[in-house]
Amino acid sequence: MNATAHRQPWTFAAVCVMVIAVTLLVHGLSQMPAIQLLPGYVAAYFLIGACIFGPVGRMPSPRQTVAFLLPGALLVMLAFLDLGFWCGGWLLGLPAWGLLLSRWTPENKLPVVRVLKFLALLVLGLAIFMLNGFIGLFLVFSLAIFLLPLVPIRLAYPDFRAHLLQTGVEVLLSVAAVVLALILPAPEGSWSSPLIHAGGAAAAGLMIAFWAQGIPRRSAKLRLNDGVML
Repeated sequence: MNATAHRQPWTFAAVCVMVIAVTLLVHGLSQMPAIQLLPGYVAAYFLIGACIFGPVGRMPSPRQTVAFLLPGALLVMLAFLDLGFWCGGWLLGLPAWGLLLSRWTPENKLPVVRVLKFLALLVLGLAIFMLNGFIGLFLVFSLAIFLLPLVPIRLAYPDFRAHLLQTGVEVLLSVAAVVLALILPAPEGSWSSPLIHAGGAAAAGLMIAFWAQGIPRRSAKLRLNDGVML
């Protein structure tokens, strides 16, 4: 195997970008129409894509690109109906979706069952995010934001092997997510705070990403042929 085979998507960095983006987008929805937040949504989308597809050292295939961008593009249509919060909901699962697509090759198919499991977890993540702050749930899920800086130092990934650059980027992004959640003011008259939104996004994003991270990158047949598990 060459060095490129060892390169992996920066999934956790993508989750941190998502948490920051969702926190800012939800906060922005209280200040302006959803359509005005479109540039920020697009920027977050491409940053998450860069974290997933950039580090592996090869361009995504046309079908990977279409499958990654198309759901976000379709959801943008809802922003014109002032329903742009669904775009932010899709961002919760975007790092995991990108990770699944990064492993989708002609030799390694993307099973329908796996897509259905992802969608089920996305629905669960949306429920966590939307219910966070009610009936005391924020006491549990909002604390997830404070777990983010622990992940790059291997408390969440026991077998985490990252280069210095990746580790530094992930630490900075995770700390930025926490700082943003603490210093961003709550919208006037709002029942919730940025800390609640950030915590819900972190809990949902980490849950879905952990599931996607645990899926083998290559089919069992290919691993047997190679005699190695990547």
